Amino acid sequence: MDVNERLARRLSQLREEYGLTIEALSDRSGVSRAMISKIERAECSPTATVLNKLAIGLGVLLPSLFGPTGFAEPRLQQRDPVVSRKGQAEWRDPDTGYSRRTLTPSTAGQPLQLSEIRFPAGARVTFENAFGGAAVYQQIWMIDGLLELRLGKELAALRAGDCMAMTLDRPITFHNPGSKDARYLVAIARNPR
Repeated sequence: MDVNERLARRLSQLREEYGLTIEALSDRSGVSRAMISKIERAECSPTATVLNKLAIGLGVLLPSLFGPTGFAEPRLQQRDPVVSRKGQAEWRDPDTGYSRRTLTPSTAGQPLQLSEIRFPAGARVTFENAFGGAAVYQQIWMIDGLLELRLGKELAALRAGDCMAMTLDRPITFHNPGSKDARYLVAIARNPR
């Protein structure tokens, strides 16, 4: 199953789980009904910004939009699940070329989710962060390259080996000012209510 089909199934599944119509999700997320409908029919590849808005509208973390949609790997059924590299969902932003590989097994019932990111040279993307009263935490560990992060009015520059911990309570802009791809690990967790 390709990533757009996986996103389509997962978005529809989450929307139904939360009892939301397409119109209600549109109102909560700021994403048009037409776009949500296209995504649910796997007729388009949504941008990172659109996926982030949908995640906020659903009240879930962004990596949650990539699984689970199936349990083809038997190790996902274990008490301590394992997902192979081949089974990890990978998605590419059609606007920037930014790619996200979801590392955490889709059946892990834990508040922590890991993703591996490749961010192209010169790319820039902004995410809104409006999780209401729920505290959402993120850490970024740079594997290779350069990354500038603007959190509200604060600017941080990261290089290979640096690790930054933050609370996602304001808009965040990612920018790669370097001449090669930046590669980093993202750990994101939501404080249980």
